[in-house]
Amino acid sequence: MADKIGYPPEGRYVVFDVETPNSRNDRMSAIGVTVVEDGELVDELVTLVNPETYFNRFNIQLTGITPDMAAEAPAFDELWPILKPMFDSGLLVAHNAPFDMGVLAKCLRAYCVEWRDTAAYACTVQMGRRCYPALPNHRLNTLCEYLSIPLDHHQAGSDSRACAQLLLNYIDRGLDVRKFQKTFDFHYLRTSPAGEGRKKERSFY
Repeated sequence: MADKIGYPPEGRYVVFDVETPNSRNDRMSAIGVTVVEDGELVDELVTLVNPETYFNRFNIQLTGITPDMAAEAPAFDELWPILKPMFDSGLLVAHNAPFDMGVLAKCLRAYCVEWRDTAAYACTVQMGRRCYPALPNHRLNTLCEYLSIPLDHHQAGSDSRACAQLLLNYIDRGLDVRKFQKTFDFHYLRTSPAGEGRKKERSFY
């Protein structure tokens, strides 16, 4: 049960990571989703995605995903019926979340998929800066190395799972995730300015 009408269950987080085929960052080549509830990892989805567009050499080298590997994978619109219930079920979380939220928004637009006007999210980079201010940076690999969290970087499943474990670490340290919640506007493809979007969100969970 949600603690308020229109809001997801308290303590349920949908942690996700996307990989992209090129620098336009408007398609996915892979996605990992790890669901956290009551301090546990309770569900997971990892899959390649056929981006139905070209691959840059840089992205292939970064992710290891080639056009041939993605050719037989489902396209975003075929995956969406599976992704939507997961994304509807809790607060979205990602590492450098504006990037992942932006890719999600562009995919929804490219495939003419209607979902929401806005969605609440939180970023584990921002939370990491609060919890571990002395680190030289707050990249996913830096935080995972410091906390001995397993990571196969730029693999969507590993990245989402590691991000979820970071989130649990922050919560264990007493961090209030609600203080880091922001609103992404899918129409303008950006984070809403502070104070905007709260009333809109209420009807979408």
